[in-house]
Amino acid sequence: MKKIVVIGSGTMGNGIAHVCAQHNFSVSLVDVNPEALKKALATIEKNLDRQIQKGQLIEEEKNTTLHNIQTSTDLKSAVEGADLVIEAATENLEIKLKIFRDLEDFCSPNTILASNTSSISITKIASVTKRADKVIGMHFMNPVPVMKLVEVIRGYATSDETTETILELSRNLSKSPTEVNDYPGFVANRILMPMINEAIITLFEGVAEVEEIDTVMKLGMAHPMGPLQLADFIGLDVCLSILKVLHDGFGNPKYAPCPLLVNMVTAGYLGAKSGEGFYKYTAGSKDLVVSQMFSKKKAEQLV
Repeated sequence: MKKIVVIGSGTMGNGIAHVCAQHNFSVSLVDVNPEALKKALATIEKNLDRQIQKGQLIEEEKNTTLHNIQTSTDLKSAVEGADLVIEAATENLEIKLKIFRDLEDFCSPNTILASNTSSISITKIASVTKRADKVIGMHFMNPVPVMKLVEVIRGYATSDETTETILELSRNLSKSPTEVNDYPGFVANRILMPMINEAIITLFEGVAEVEEIDTVMKLGMAHPMGPLQLADFIGLDVCLSILKVLHDGFGNPKYAPCPLLVNMVTAGYLGAKSGEGFYKYTAGSKDLVVSQMFSKKKAEQLV
């Protein structure tokens, strides 16, 4: 495997491109937005500089990594000659299905098609192609350059050969792949999202406030980050999308998204990427400040 194409230059896409290029693969990073590609390259360079500062990389390796990455807004030309395409677009079923229909038309019959989806059925995605045996899930964790886990998800028809190829590739990227079967949320989000949702319900019902909930989970359960802060980091819209997949997939009310989460996403409070969620985020600041929406609520309760 020599050429890898990554579709989507957001947080996950640029992280996947970074890791693949750092391990000497030729990478094409594809996005419909040229400005998003420029931002992605700047993010990759910034993260490489951080690795240099930590003694994990030298300047020559940074330059080689950047040299290994090409960018494109033309999907058809970018996937020509690709051994593997990793889709890392937004967590939206229709968008993913459109991409995989195009990939079926544009790619060589031997190209493996992977999705970085965190919850959507690989079997469903594979159904719009004529190569279901070569469609697989590669769910990287965020931040990709740091986190070791890759959930490797087998669709109903994914072949043993494709699975072994992706497991081996993941190891070659210095990751620890874990093979799981194709059910809503897989393993990571099937367990994580109900916990996050329960933390939001705990806030919604007035059991405790934002900082108190996160403190209990950090100090009491040894979590490095509280569930509400983690939800902000993931993106509240992404959390909502995954919970909807779980709720629709299992038909179990325990997966129903908290009304507070639904309202926050509707209002545009998406977490760190929008500047405010359960906490407020200021560029250049590492201080964790509770969103005014919740601090005001707390003040009113104390009157």
